[in-house]
Amino acid sequence: MKGKIIFFSLFFLLTITGTAFAQDKKAPSIISSTASIRKYHNLKELQEMKKGQLLDLYIERINVLVKILPYIALVTKPGVTLVDLGIPNDSDNVKSLAQQVQGTADFLEITVNFQRRMVPYSDTRNLIASILFYESTMKSLHEFEL
Repeated sequence: MKGKIIFFSLFFLLTITGTAFAQDKKAPSIISSTASIRKYHNLKELQEMKKGQLLDLYIERINVLVKILPYIALVTKPGVTLVDLGIPNDSDNVKSLAQQVQGTADFLEITVNFQRRMVPYSDTRNLIASILFYESTMKSLHEFEL
């Protein structure tokens, strides 16, 4: 009886240990899945919006562009990993990507705070023109295939 308990205990321990070490390390995405625009707008739609709505759209587009532009030499769409591009998923590359992501997050925090404080003073026509420019830039990036 003692032999069976020891056998099953060792078997159970080895199974748990093997499962813990066999977990697949998922490669991080280069471009965040949050780097996408939900809806593109035309001039008439934007002209019907209030300035607060326009400010939110403006900030959303800045966020998306800042999350994509540094990577266009590699990829233009979210969800692509280092491994997908043939880049080794080693600790140095993962650390470098993590530092870039953190730097981008820090930059965006400061930028969004600035935009929320200053852009309400902008002319509504300039705000609309900026949104349309950012949207056309995003459309160009989606047409740009590597």
